[in-house]
Amino acid sequence: MTAVAPGRTASRLGPERDRFRLTKLPTMAVIGAGGVATIVLWVRDTIYVTGLGGWLTNAGRITGLLAGYLIVVLLALMARVPALERGVGTDQLARWHSSLGRYVVSLSVAHTLLIIWGYAVTARAGLWPQTWTLLTSYTDVLMATVSLGLLVLIGIVSARAARRRLRYETWHLLHFYTYLAIALAFSHQFATGADFVTNKPARYWWSAMYVLVGALLLWFRLIQPLINAARLQLRVVAVQPESADAVSIWISGHNLDRLAAEPGQFFRWRFLTRQLWWAANPYSLSAPPRDDLLRITVKGLGEHSRSLRELAPGTRVIAEGPYGAFTAASRRLHKVLLIAGGVGITPIRALYESIPAYPGELTLLYRTGKASDVLFAQELQDIATQRRSRLEFVTGPRGGRRRSDPMEARRLKRMVPDLASHDVYLCGPPGLTEYLRGQLRAAGVPARQIHFESFAF
Repeated sequence: MTAVAPGRTASRLGPERDRFRLTKLPTMAVIGAGGVATIVLWVRDTIYVTGLGGWLTNAGRITGLLAGYLIVVLLALMARVPALERGVGTDQLARWHSSLGRYVVSLSVAHTLLIIWGYAVTARAGLWPQTWTLLTSYTDVLMATVSLGLLVLIGIVSARAARRRLRYETWHLLHFYTYLAIALAFSHQFATGADFVTNKPARYWWSAMYVLVGALLLWFRLIQPLINAARLQLRVVAVQPESADAVSIWISGHNLDRLAAEPGQFFRWRFLTRQLWWAANPYSLSAPPRDDLLRITVKGLGEHSRSLRELAPGTRVIAEGPYGAFTAASRRLHKVLLIAGGVGITPIRALYESIPAYPGELTLLYRTGKASDVLFAQELQDIATQRRSRLEFVTGPRGGRRRSDPMEARRLKRMVPDLASHDVYLCGPPGLTEYLRGQLRAAGVPARQIHFESFAF
């Protein structure tokens, strides 16, 4: 175990890092500035608008420009740039990506309909004849139409109801069609976009955005993982059962300190076997990283996770990451409460061993349905003894009524009397996480003191 010695007050509030982290406000400011610049581009090239057809066509222009810009933002958010992943957090980036994705689909559909309507009014033609004219007269319009269909398809499968019916691997694979949609639509923007046909600076700026984001995607999602794979030589050392449906996987490598991984973070793991090589799934570190060893713990919730029990020692591994801001760097106060639900104990267990705290400042509440679901029972007891911290196992089915639930707000306050003076790290299934966030807020914990990341796709 890692002993945590008392030190300066600053060190107890999280690790002192000189790594650059681009946090929420600067990121939002950059995204907003790009949006404003896009609108300015439209205004600059819109000298005057007359007639219904002109207004509809120009409304189509601005919705198309904004859709094209937000596509770049969507890709940048998912490029796995370390400054964003560590500063903003993977969970927050995914929520932004999901919200902006709905705007992209809506703006793209609006752009298509408004342009057709505007052209039809100007030409005094019907909507269907005008649609046919655009499709048959301009090759790039036909490609853009296919692009729109792909974006709508991806939007549909990304809806919550559809995601529940899809395997993670299927959902992830379908999202690769986003790149095809962007490629098909790109030439259309320059071929018929009034803001680019005669405006070379605008063409250069627009092209530079796409090239830059494409370079980020290529580097962080393909080249860097391959370089790390060759440099680190990751291999499975052992597979250790933790319960009837959960296993810990120990992975060795060379100079793992170069990854600068922190407790609470996760990697996307690709195990190079015949059945698993094509899938990269996110699993958290379940112990603080060492210079020569990493550990993850996986519960068999799907086909991929269940198959990991059969991994053989020596299996080669590619790890993308580390990702996430669910680390000690988010801490604000001296006292820390860790709450884990089910397999959400994995990053919490790593934090419980490593997050700086004096004796009496650290508490872990571990919620499971039944006692047999508890993972790392002995390890957690050992950490609690060594660190002189508090450990509570909360087992049993969730109460049918809110007041009967053992993690209800008033009961939380009884278990942790000075609850509002704690930073709270929360990890568990999405439904439980959302419920506990509400109960913590009802118990008086400010939202800024509640730290969580959801790994549901």
